[in-house]
Amino acid sequence: MGKTEQSGCNELRIDSLFETGHTVAWPLLQNSVYPWEVLAKIKKFIQATGATLSSDEYDIPRAGVWIHKTAVVASTAFIGDDVIIGAEAEIRHCAFIRGSAIIGKGCVVGNSTELKNVILFDLVQVPHYNYVGDSILGYKSHMGAGAITSNVKSDKTLICVSCNGEKIETRLKKFGAILGDYVEVGCGSVLNPGSIIGPHTSIYPLSSVRGCIPAGCIYKRQGEIAKRHD
Repeated sequence: MGKTEQSGCNELRIDSLFETGHTVAWPLLQNSVYPWEVLAKIKKFIQATGATLSSDEYDIPRAGVWIHKTAVVASTAFIGDDVIIGAEAEIRHCAFIRGSAIIGKGCVVGNSTELKNVILFDLVQVPHYNYVGDSILGYKSHMGAGAITSNVKSDKTLICVSCNGEKIETRLKKFGAILGDYVEVGCGSVLNPGSIIGPHTSIYPLSSVRGCIPAGCIYKRQGEIAKRHD
């Protein structure tokens, strides 16, 4: 049995990070314990789910791409393979959606933002110069201008998640970040590989984040995390 299965870090579980629903990917997530376990399954899930979507609700500009008829997609945006864009989403000028992306209802994907192998829950905002790769962003989470996920370690070794002094093996070479519901990430921040941010937590601008940040906190810098009182 791997370390992931033995972990006692309950705050890393899917049911601790996300409210039920708020994404068409919930059937995929609810069959796993930890969110990084679904990263390798996103592409196949999109292909299977897309085939069930109604042509009355979704346009299919080419095979493998489903765009809700109420979504607004700029003519300059690039849409790669295996993509679902939900109702009332806004894909702005020069967005770069490389592929294997689920973009939820009411999401904003902004100017020069790049997405690859991601799940964006409903009402997520990545509006300005963001890179989000091999990551999951929970309901109503927001990344400020220039905030990015780093999804590969500099030495290219497999990524572990750090939680309460425990190192949990993910067996993944590419894994960016998991944002719980209602997370705010300040401008210019870097979420290092394997970062997990608990719901209702705010990250100060220009932060370098790694490991597991608890729910309901304000992250100021490494080693300085305060509980929210609002």
